[in-house]
Amino acid sequence: MSRIRFTRRLPAAVAAAGLALAVAACGGESSTSPQGTTAATADQLKPNADLSQQTLQVTVWDGYTPKELPEKVKEKLKVKDMKIGLHATNEEAMTKLTAPGDSGVDVAFVSGQYAQALNEQGLLEPIHAELIPNLANLYPEATQLSYDKGNKYSVPYTWGTTGICYRTDLAKTPVTSWNDLLKPPAWADKKVTMMTTERWLALPALKSLGYSVNTDKDDEIAKAKELLLSAKPHLLGYDDTTFGDKLKSGEAVMVEAWDGWCPTSEKNIKFVVPKEGSDLWVDTMVIMKTSKNKEAAHALINYILDPEIHSWAAANINYKVPNKAAMDKVQVPEGSLLGIKPAELLNGEAIIDLGQASTKYTRLSTEVTAQS
Repeated sequence: MSRIRFTRRLPAAVAAAGLALAVAACGGESSTSPQGTTAATADQLKPNADLSQQTLQVTVWDGYTPKELPEKVKEKLKVKDMKIGLHATNEEAMTKLTAPGDSGVDVAFVSGQYAQALNEQGLLEPIHAELIPNLANLYPEATQLSYDKGNKYSVPYTWGTTGICYRTDLAKTPVTSWNDLLKPPAWADKKVTMMTTERWLALPALKSLGYSVNTDKDDEIAKAKELLLSAKPHLLGYDDTTFGDKLKSGEAVMVEAWDGWCPTSEKNIKFVVPKEGSDLWVDTMVIMKTSKNKEAAHALINYILDPEIHSWAAANINYKVPNKAAMDKVQVPEGSLLGIKPAELLNGEAIIDLGQASTKYTRLSTEVTAQS
């Protein structure tokens, strides 16, 4: 199983993430976008529309879809053309999608809370389920996501959770709790990494204290900040991208990690969801309301949900897909994180957009990582 490294989330030190997300969430739900484009009605979109005069522009993370996807789509759907633009982070995608005027994007890949923010600003086309029969391939649990129950404006592409990735041969006591990161034992002192991406920096402390990952209460965020600051002297550092390499070399013995980025294929490396609980993250596909190619956009999502196509993501980027028919095609090695069941994932708390309160997490991350 190959692994593709890409940056799906941006370290807070270089992001205006909370501000961008808060701005995007302020508009309230609307049937008309700021660009003046209205959503299509059911009778305006035809399941058997001629796509030969429609084109597709997609924005997605590098390595998140097959390189040959445009050629396959043109061959299968008979669209006039398909182009893929890349964004390194959710925040970069938000800048592109919320700028005045038409971004030219038909389909965007963004994480769930960002899809929620785009929808609340009135920028997304509702999902017309009759144009996406392959929605039937999704697990029932994939319709129960708190940021978009019923997949009304987004279609999940990948999903997973966050936990502790660690070296079993170097751990001298069981790793079971977020406090193992926040208050590391002597054998792990200065051999631990945590993330700087805003909501994921806060997650271990919030869960350790028994709070929601979506809290907007100032006193709870303040207590999380205190705990994160007390943990800082015991860290090897903050790392959102290379923590797996640090584990392999032995430089780190325990790291906060997204499940798909924990190199569990390596001997002596395991992943655990701490006993206090964790999150459920989801990356989604959305259709922009400004799209002039809405039938083609729906057809693209339907094509991606084909088991043969969607299973590529699980096999190549090591992230689970919420598509039962696709996962049934993937050979899951014993002990692989791909074997986590949907019901287990739903035990995690879905991260949702917090609107203006998102800036509290931007400030928290900046203050924690900046103080010596």
